[in-house]
Amino acid sequence: MSTATLEKVSQLDQLKKFTKVVADTGDFESMRAYQPYDATTNPSLIFAATQKPEYSHLLEQAIAELKDSPLKASAKIGTIIDHLLVLFGTEILKIVPGRVSTETDARLSFDLEGSINKGRQLVELYEKKGIGRERVLIKIASTWEGIKAAEQLRKESINCNLTLLFSFPQAVACAEAGVRLISPFVGRIYDWYKANTGKDYKGADDPGVQSVTRIYNYYKKFGYETEVMGASFRNTGQIIHLAGCDLLTISPNLLEELSKSSDPIARKLSPETAKSSDAEKITLDEKSFRLEFNEDPMAVDKTAEGIRKFSADIVKLEKLIASRI
Repeated sequence: MSTATLEKVSQLDQLKKFTKVVADTGDFESMRAYQPYDATTNPSLIFAATQKPEYSHLLEQAIAELKDSPLKASAKIGTIIDHLLVLFGTEILKIVPGRVSTETDARLSFDLEGSINKGRQLVELYEKKGIGRERVLIKIASTWEGIKAAEQLRKESINCNLTLLFSFPQAVACAEAGVRLISPFVGRIYDWYKANTGKDYKGADDPGVQSVTRIYNYYKKFGYETEVMGASFRNTGQIIHLAGCDLLTISPNLLEELSKSSDPIARKLSPETAKSSDAEKITLDEKSFRLEFNEDPMAVDKTAEGIRKFSADIVKLEKLIASRI
C-alpha cells in the first residue's frame, strides 16, 4: 500500500487489519458507529447505561418480567440483574457479528462453585433467547477460583473471558486451564506505575504494554489457544503499540480518536516474532500461583481494587432495582 493510500485510511481501519477490535461499552450507538467485531460490558458500564433514557426500557423490561416472581427480595433482585445483563447482551449481538462478554457478580471472585453456577445461569438465559453459547463469553475475575471455574465451564462448552488480569502468573494459569480468552488490563497497570514512580510512560516503555506483549509472546511461542485481548486503555499510544494482539477492547472515546487519525500504524505483535522471544515455559499449581501473584504488589493492589469497584457497582444496581420494585 502506498503512503498516499495509507494516509486516507483511518488508524481504526488500519488496526482492524491486524487485530479484532472490540467495543468496551454498553452504548449501542457507539457500536453501530465503529463496527467492532465483539463487545465487552461490565457492571460499571451497565450501571452507567441504565442511567440514560435510551436504555431505561431494558431495565424496565427486566423488572416487569420478574416483578411478580415468588422469589425472596434479594434473590429476585439478583435474578433481575442477570436478566438485565442478558437483555443488554442480546441487543449488542444484534449489532456486532462476534461475541459479547457478560460479567459475573464480582462478589463471587473467590467462590468457585458460585462462579460456575452463575456462568451456567447466564448462558441458559441467553439460550432461552435463541443465542448460542459460542456467541457469549462469561467474564470472571482472574483469581485462582475464577480460573478454575473457567476451566470447568470450558468443559461444558461455556467460554470465559478472564478479566482483572494484571500479572504473568495469572496469564500462565489461564493458559494452562484452557481458558478461551483473557483481558490483561493495560491502563490500570500504567496507572499504578505512574502513581508509584511519578514517571509517565510512553510507547514500548509503558508497563501495561510490556505486560501484554510478554503474555502474547508466551502464548504464541508455546502454542496456547487462549486469546489475548488487551483492555483498559488510557491513550491511543498504548493501543498502537499493541497492534497485532489477537483482540483489543477499546472505549468509544479512543475509538473516535483512532477513526479521526490517518497516521500509519505498523504491526507490533505477531506469532512469527513471538516464536523468537526468549520466553521459558513455566507451570503453576495453586501454591506457586498464589506465591508468584503475591510477589507482584501492583497485581495484588489492582486486582483487589477492581473487585471492590465492580462489587460496588453491582450494589448500586441492586439499590436502583430495589427502589423500583
